[in-house]
Amino acid sequence: MNRKLLIAGAFFGMIGIIFGAFAAHGLKPVLSAESMGTFETGVKYQLYSALFLLVLAALPIASEKVKKACFYLTSIGILFFSGSIYFLATNSMTSFDFRVIALVTPLGGSLLISAWMVLLISAIKLKIK
Repeated sequence: MNRKLLIAGAFFGMIGIIFGAFAAHGLKPVLSAESMGTFETGVKYQLYSALFLLVLAALPIASEKVKKACFYLTSIGILFFSGSIYFLATNSMTSFDFRVIALVTPLGGSLLISAWMVLLISAIKLKIK
């Protein structure tokens, strides 16, 4: 599971950096300030979540069950939360109206929160000698 966490954390981190650079250099001239702020929010949360996965991989006291749950919750959460934000922020640039997927954003956020909650509950139950 540590390998999966490292790969996912590195992948989402890399994509987050790429999307952040793309927004700063490619999207800035064509998006409103509000849409840029929205896009940047997606990038920030993606990068925070990538770091979460990397730290979790290096955490020896977290069980495999906790790591697996956090891996899936975080990965799907990033796709739903940040992914939907990217589409919503660039909605004006496409012919498809991405506002129809707007409810995916809070679902993704809830999954990200749930991953942290799983780790918190695990830490509370932990008995360190």
